[in-house]
Amino acid sequence: MEILNAFALFANFVVVPATAYGAQLALGALGVTIIFGILKFANFSHGELMSFGTMITILVTWFLQDMGVSIAPFPTALLALPVGVLAAIGVALLTDRMVFRFYRRQRSNPIVFAIVSVGVMFVLAGLIRIIIGPADQSFADGQRFIIGAFASRDLLGLDEGIAIKQSQVITVVVALVVVVWLFWFLQKTRSGKAMRAYSDDEDLALLCGINPERVVMIAWIIAASLAAIAGTLYGLDKTYKPFIFLQILLPIFAATILGGIGQPVGAILGAFIVAFSEVMVTYAYKKFLAYLGPADWAPDGLVQLLSTDYKFAVSFIILVAVLLIRPTGIIRGKVI
Repeated sequence: MEILNAFALFANFVVVPATAYGAQLALGALGVTIIFGILKFANFSHGELMSFGTMITILVTWFLQDMGVSIAPFPTALLALPVGVLAAIGVALLTDRMVFRFYRRQRSNPIVFAIVSVGVMFVLAGLIRIIIGPADQSFADGQRFIIGAFASRDLLGLDEGIAIKQSQVITVVVALVVVVWLFWFLQKTRSGKAMRAYSDDEDLALLCGINPERVVMIAWIIAASLAAIAGTLYGLDKTYKPFIFLQILLPIFAATILGGIGQPVGAILGAFIVAFSEVMVTYAYKKFLAYLGPADWAPDGLVQLLSTDYKFAVSFIILVAVLLIRPTGIIRGKVI
C-alpha cells in the first residue's frame, strides 16, 4: 500500500504535469522545426509569436466573458483560440513580407536570419507589453479539475490522490490532434510533399516547379498556428505572463536540438525528455522516499536536486550536453 501511495504521489506531482508540459513544448518545438526545415534558421522570435497569439486569445476571451458567452464547463479561451491563431498567422506573414523576405532574396547567411529574428523578437515583445502589460493575466474559466486529489484518494483507497486538471487533459488531447493532423498534412497532401521536397533539396524542388514563396507562406502559417495553440494551452495550464515566453524559448530550443534539428518526430521526443527532466530534477522527493522506506524513517531535507527557480537551467544543461556529445540530436537529419 505504501508503494502505491508513493507512485500516486509521483504521478500527481511529476507524471501528470510533465506530460502536459511536454505536450506544450512539443507544439512549440514543432513550430521551430518547421521554420528551420524550410528557411534553415533558428527563429528566436517564436516565443514572442506564442505570446502574441496567446495575448489576442486572452483579449477575445475577456470580451466573450463580458458578453456572457461561454462553453461551460470548458474554458471560454477555446472559443477565442481561432482568433488568436489568425492573429499570430497575420503577424508571422507580415514580418516575413516586411523583414525576412528581403534577406531571403539576398540569400543571406542563416546567422543573419537568426540575428534578424532577435530584432523581431524585441519588437514583438515591446508591442505585447504595451498592449497587455507585463503582469500576470488570468483568463481561465470553466471547470478546474476533471478529478480532484481528495476524490481520487477516496476512489483508490489511498492516502495520496491524483489530481488531473481540465487544462492538462485539453492540452494533451489538442496536442495529439494537432500532431496527427500535421504529420498527415506533411505526408499525404500535395502542399506537405512540396514542403518536404523543398526542405530536402531547394534547387531540385525549384526545377520541379515548386513555388518557393508558397512553401514559405505555408510554413509560416503552420508555425504561427502551433505557436498560438502552444502559448494558449500553456497559459491555461499555468499562467500568462509576457516574460515567461522568452524563458520558455530555452526548453523549446533544447527539445528541438535534442530530438534532431529539422526532425518533427525528434522535436516531440525531445520535448517530453526535456519536460520530464525539468520536473523530475526540481521535484522534492522527501515524501516519496518516506513512503518507500521504513515507517519511522524519512529524510531530513527536501531531497530536491534543484530548486524550481532554476528549472530552466536543466534545459540549458541538456542543450549544452547535446551540442557537445551528439550535435545531430537523437534522430539524425535536417529535413522535415
